Amino acid sequence: MFQVFRNAWADPALRKKILFTLLIVIIFRFGSAIFVPFLDPSAIKDMMGEGTILNYLDVLTGGSLSQGTLFAMSITPYINASIIVQLLTVAIPALERLAKEGEEGRKKIGKINKFVALGIGIFQAVAFYIGLRNAKAVQYTDGFEGVLAAITIVACFVAGASLIIWLGDQISQKGIGNGISMILYAGIIARTPEMIINLFRQIEAQPQNWFFVPLILVIYVFMIAFVILMTNAERRIPVQYAKRVVGRKIYGGQSNHIPIKVAMAGVMPIIFAMSIMSLPATIGYFFGVTPQSGSPFWSDFIGLFSTNSIVYAIIYFFLILGFNYFYIAMQYNPVQIANDLKKNNGAIPGYRPGKPTSDFIQNSLSKITMVGAIFLGIIAIFPIIFQMLTGLNGLSLGGTTILIVVGVALETVRALESQMMMRHHKGFLE
Repeated sequence: MFQVFRNAWADPALRKKILFTLLIVIIFRFGSAIFVPFLDPSAIKDMMGEGTILNYLDVLTGGSLSQGTLFAMSITPYINASIIVQLLTVAIPALERLAKEGEEGRKKIGKINKFVALGIGIFQAVAFYIGLRNAKAVQYTDGFEGVLAAITIVACFVAGASLIIWLGDQISQKGIGNGISMILYAGIIARTPEMIINLFRQIEAQPQNWFFVPLILVIYVFMIAFVILMTNAERRIPVQYAKRVVGRKIYGGQSNHIPIKVAMAGVMPIIFAMSIMSLPATIGYFFGVTPQSGSPFWSDFIGLFSTNSIVYAIIYFFLILGFNYFYIAMQYNPVQIANDLKKNNGAIPGYRPGKPTSDFIQNSLSKITMVGAIFLGIIAIFPIIFQMLTGLNGLSLGGTTILIVVGVALETVRALESQMMMRHHKGFLE
């Protein structure tokens, strides 16, 4: 990885892209330090709570949520919008046709995503404001000052979420890698030192837990190695192309393969599941219901979605499995692959073209998808189980954050390698 970055830095064009990406990340971090007016940061930290979904979202926003800054909602509205639009793509024929129109269709769907994200952002901003008001974190709640404070707070949150989407687009267009993933990565990395400090404070308060420090380090090293191994693992389906005689030349006859990655969906099922799990708390705050207040039934119901709850871990695990299958079904069409092989005179050895080939690809895909889904689920819930067994708070986010950080890092390295290879061949042809 370091060799790739060193080679990319030596290329003036790629160095410019890397510096541009770093500039956008710095702007993002500056925005994360701009406080929204009329809010009390100390009261906001008190309402976060350890092990709650708000604490979970705070890690993904780089601490902006607990500080009540401009980027408090980060990219969560855009992620939720992406989930909704992808679900509607299956149900609405017009969106399905757009998805099949190539680059132009993807651009139109991207615009729809942004409009939906704006609507969700307004809803989440209003819900968060109501939660802040109930927690007495808003300085003015009555009269003209209260109306002005409400409008200012909601407008700042929505503007911050919109600005983050724009910053992510700038990285995707002029920088390195996927912009939204890079923003998410930067937020997690920024919060990591604080998480480590909090962990050591807990251990310092309970000296008998110092035994767990080397164990935690070993676990995290193995988790990183496991994530890298599974991210790069793939199942290769062999393909044989028939020979064709055109004039005096013979074409085809090569052997190739179709790669199916074990973790094909990457971190998306984790992000989708996390967004769904945050909805009860968001809706609860919209109606003024929290685990500490409101009617006993709804307070207990919202409390089930605390990140240190066994119910949360079980629902989270099965949501990850479901979203993994859904995401891969959206991206991978065995029938289309079988038809493309048939058109190009290709075949999988031992299987006839057409339906037998598509059935074989579907069976192989289902098995690989199951392995990938279980891998993602284990990585996501293992730290939660570890926290429940040891009583050490702050570790329930470890699996998810490691998966996102490692996944984005590998994706960025692949993007750099791809651009270096493309520039190399372009120079050779010129």
